[in-house]
Amino acid sequence: QVQLVESGGGLVQAGGSLRLSCAASVSIFSINRVGWYRQAPGKERELVAFIIIDGGSTTYADSVKGRFTISRDNAKSTVYLQMNSLKPEDTAVYYCNAVRDLRGSWGQGTQVTVSS
Repeated sequence: QVQLVESGGGLVQAGGSLRLSCAASVSIFSINRVGWYRQAPGKERELVAFIIIDGGSTTYADSVKGRFTISRDNAKSTVYLQMNSLKPEDTAVYYCNAVRDLRGSWGQGTQVTVSS
């Protein structure tokens, strides 16, 4: 199973930026895809963005298109989520998910709070 460690969350004012990191315990090339999800209080977990490791194609939720960017550092086996122009509605716990050989693994989550 892949171990994932997220970091980079925090408190930021609306319009600000944060960069989340998701470090994997295995070579990133052994992973099929990595996604960022978020869950706000009282809401279901939703997909924010994901990246296909082989080829690098990316997909974003409509609510974050143009503001968030998912990327990877192969040497560090780390996937990032750059979040710009943050809004209060982006407040949530953000989770990293990695799929390898059809099996998914989750990180522990990192809190992002955007104040108005």
